[in-house]
Amino acid sequence: MKRTTLLSLLLILGLSGCAETPNDEALNQETATNAEYVEQGTQYNVKGTYDPFEGFNRAMWELNYDYLDPYVARPVSLAYVDYVPSPVRTGIRNFLSNLDEPANMINSIIMLDGEEAVTHFNRFWINSVFGLAGLIDIATAADITKPSERAFGDSLGYYGVENGPYFMVPVYGPVTLREGAGDFVDGLYFPLNLLTFWQSLGKWAFEGMEDRAALVSQEGLLRDSPDPYTFTRDAYIQNKNFRATGGESVAEEPESEEYLDDFLDEVDDY
Repeated sequence: MKRTTLLSLLLILGLSGCAETPNDEALNQETATNAEYVEQGTQYNVKGTYDPFEGFNRAMWELNYDYLDPYVARPVSLAYVDYVPSPVRTGIRNFLSNLDEPANMINSIIMLDGEEAVTHFNRFWINSVFGLAGLIDIATAADITKPSERAFGDSLGYYGVENGPYFMVPVYGPVTLREGAGDFVDGLYFPLNLLTFWQSLGKWAFEGMEDRAALVSQEGLLRDSPDPYTFTRDAYIQNKNFRATGGESVAEEPESEEYLDDFLDEVDDY
């Protein structure tokens, strides 16, 4: 699974642990005042949002973020960061990130960004050969900085494919149809295609713990939102819209959702 996907996933997973489920009055006020776009006959805050299973998704939200995150994901992630030596964590993080570089390269080519494609290629072979299969980030030390990651879901969006239905999957978290299909394709690229199910699960878990722990300081943003479910869904879709542009332009944003700007600015730091 792509680290970019996990970032979006754990962005919501990480911030939701301390959130309270909004009451009906708050939800009604949010819907009445903040709807600006119309898609599929339903009003949404952010262009490209389609949430036809909102009732089910909200139930999964409560399961994932009111129970699984505060009692499992959050404490396990903090324990991992606090007790595993930093050099070990860095090596694991570098190794797992290196596995994604060929997929990043291919998707950069699809999105017509040759410069980033070459950078991803150079990082992969340099770190694989001279960095002990990626454990040591020799490329960054050689001033070959890693550009933004590219997933096949981003490539589809670049050519106008819509996000599709939004799902809140039990345990896994949020995903759109476009992103899910893109993750499947990315998993077919070398060397990700060599990973077994359990190895892929381990990759997801290690990357997830790092990202979850890094988002502890951002939990207040969600806690202060009048409707945490809508807030995180809109931020998630807005981030996907931005990634689909190749980072060249920002997706259209509703003026009444200014808090999304601050939210995504904080996320960019990670």
